[in-house]
Amino acid sequence: MSRLIYRTEGRTGYLTLNRPDNYNAFDEDMVVEFEKFISQRMYDESVSVIILDGGDAKGFCAGLDMKSFGPEIFRMKPWDAYNAQARMSRLMLGLRRIPQPVISCIHGAAAGIGFSLAMASDIRILGVGAKFSAAYINIGLGGADMASSYFLPRLIGSGRANEYLLTGNWMDDKEAMNLGFASRLVPKEKMIETATEIANVMCSKNPLGIRMTKEAININIDAGGLEAVLQMEDRNQMMIAFGMHVNPEK
Repeated sequence: MSRLIYRTEGRTGYLTLNRPDNYNAFDEDMVVEFEKFISQRMYDESVSVIILDGGDAKGFCAGLDMKSFGPEIFRMKPWDAYNAQARMSRLMLGLRRIPQPVISCIHGAAAGIGFSLAMASDIRILGVGAKFSAAYINIGLGGADMASSYFLPRLIGSGRANEYLLTGNWMDDKEAMNLGFASRLVPKEKMIETATEIANVMCSKNPLGIRMTKEAININIDAGGLEAVLQMEDRNQMMIAFGMHVNPEK
């Protein structure tokens, strides 16, 4: 059975995690399929936005499959274990690198790598009852994993982020909204509809403008100062304007 289900409608792609009997926990096959998906989207000009959801599982994603893949990693030689870790963590980098903004629809629990997938997304839509945990620290590892120590302080501020990363405590849907972690809280059955409405707005814009806006956000979040930010924005705007002049129908 495929670990991921992908379909498109117009210029919107819909990606569903598909291990419902395992709470969408990641095993090695799921990592491989996710790597392939990211690779295919890097230069895919037919899709402007990706909507990611947890499908029919009880929750969005429980993290690493601790019945199979987790124990296997712990039995590996250090070099092989490091490579396995790096492959999973680079999925977060991949979500930031693909040109399409990613809207995550999160219901139930998002723990470990599931939490990181949500953090690596551009927009987060929560179903009522959604909750998040940097669960890595609860299995004897560090709380800073899968880019959590990069994303979470930038999303909610270092004070609260430090607490969640150091304790593994759950952040519920109301806390997530109050802290600015997510942009919408809706009934679970309304998540895809809400995400599609947002995607349709983005798809109505200049595709190059959407792509370069995501690129600018990625770069400027770590910019050295205002001047660097302005240089990036000025460059992008002139490139987009030139593209519109050459291809006015775009």
